[in-house]
Formats: sequence, C-alpha cells, structure tokens
Amino acid sequence: MAFVRAVVREMPDGSSRRVYPFHVSLEGLKKAIICRDDEDYDVLVKYVMLCAWQKNVRVVTYVVVSNHLHVILLAENDAQAKACGDEIRRRYAMWFSHKYHERKLYHDKCVDVQLIDTYWYLRNAIAYVFRNALDNSDNIERYPWSGYRACFSGGRCHGETRPVSSLTKRERESLFHTNDAIADTHWLINAEGCLEPVSTCDYAYVEEAFEGSQAFLLKTIGSVNMAEMQEKLVDAPRTRMLDGEFFKQVSEISERWFKRPVSALSQGEKIRLLPYIHRTSCTTVAQLARAFGMEREKIAEILRVSR
Repeated sequence: MAFVRAVVREMPDGSSRRVYPFHVSLEGLKKAIICRDDEDYDVLVKYVMLCAWQKNVRVVTYVVVSNHLHVILLAENDAQAKACGDEIRRRYAMWFSHKYHERKLYHDKCVDVQLIDTYWYLRNAIAYVFRNALDNSDNIERYPWSGYRACFSGGRCHGETRPVSSLTKRERESLFHTNDAIADTHWLINAEGCLEPVSTCDYAYVEEAFEGSQAFLLKTIGSVNMAEMQEKLVDAPRTRMLDGEFFKQVSEISERWFKRPVSALSQGEKIRLLPYIHRTSCTTVAQLARAFGMEREKIAEILRVSR
C-alpha cells in the first residue's frame, strides 16, 4: 500500500511548508441541524476558509450539509489541523448562538481529525466528502456548499466574480461576519456573495491524487464504501474501544509509521506516536499506558494532561 508523501505548498502566510493531508469532521450535539438556511451554509463555508487562513493551513476540499461538515486540509501536523477544526467550531457556535439564541450546539468530541496516510485512504476520503454532496443534490456539480466544482475546472469560475480584495472594509465585514484582515487573500465571490471554491481550494491536489482523471474521481465517488469511511473517519475516533480493539488499532498505526508493532518501538518513537493517538482516539491515559507499555505518570507528562 502506497503511503502519502509530504508535499511542499505555499501557505497563507506566504511561507513554503512540507504538509500532509488531514480529514476534519464537525457535527452538532446529538447530530443536531447546524445549518438551517442558505445563510448558515454560506457562513460555515466562509468560516472554514477564514480559520484555515488564520491557522496557516490549506483547504483541499470540503462539504457542508445540514448536520455536519467535512474538510480535507493540508497541514504540517495533526495539532495544527485540530487547531483549525476547533476554531471553526468556536466561530460557528458563536454565530449560531447569536442568530438563534441557542447554546450547546457542540460538545467536546464534535471535532475529529484524522491523518490520511495512504493513497487508497486519501482517494476514498475525498470521494466520501464529495459523495456527501451528491447524496444531498441531484447533481454533484450543482450542490453549492462543496468544493467539487473547483476540480477539473481549469481554474475557471462560472459566471461573474469579484475579488475579495476589491471589497470595502464594510462589505468584507458584512459578507464574512468578521473583522479579520482578509484583503490580501486571492478569494473570489460570485454574484450572490458566496465564495468560489476554485479560489479557496487546492484543487490541484485532488487532481494529482486521481492522476489527472476526472473519470477516475467520479468512479471512486460512485463506488466508495460510505459505511466503511464513516466508521474510519468519523465514528471510530469518537467511540471508546475495548483494550483489545484499541491495541489492534495502535499496532496498525505503528506498523504504518515505523514498520514495527508498538511493543517493538523505542521510547522516542512511542513519544512521537502518543500525541497523535491521543488526539485522534477516544481514549484515556490509563488505556494509553496499557497499549504502549508505559507508566501512567510518563504518559501524562508527555501529553501534559492529568492522570
């Protein structure tokens, strides 16, 4: 199985970084409806881009549906990707609370981040994101709240667009619901004031993943196992596993990262792996200690959490 290599990309701050793909998902408390009208969808898409800009990560693609969000990001590490997801949650929760006077939209496990470490996983994760759009529309290209139409477009937008840099400060604040300094972005908005994904998404990364073939992408979208990807990307990281299942998962990741089971890792390798497992799994210090064969105190010290 081919492992995803780091790519060098120019980041929002203008620097070039070696980055990896991550899947970020966001859902409401008890799968609550988080987008009730077109304004909500538009705001959540814009907050995805604003937060990626703020946290210095790149958006590959995304989809927003009524009760959840999926984003593929390029980030230097999982902590950076998680920071972006948490900021999206924070901003949108404030918007939702202000608009509907309702609190507790989210809970502490509503943001999940997964490193996408193989090309099979990457292609199916992208297909899973786009399939969510297709399942909410009769035509994937007409679904307005996804990054699909940026792919294989030749970098062209349909219809009239305006650069965000041409907007006045008041227009930017009104359209983006923020005071962030975004005049230097290369984003485009259409006649309805919505962001054009061709100006916000790294669609070239999608095209490269599918070897420059839109037919390959569409075939994968049509054949992706939605239940399997839902389990891998969304459900499993939010469900506390029994020790046997958890140890198996940790060992599989250890084999992918280091070509050795977790029991054969050096202390330094365990210290590298621990934060990732902690961030991407629903687990405890005690369970981590059992899986890694380490003292609880050492685990807590590495993670800087209480036992």
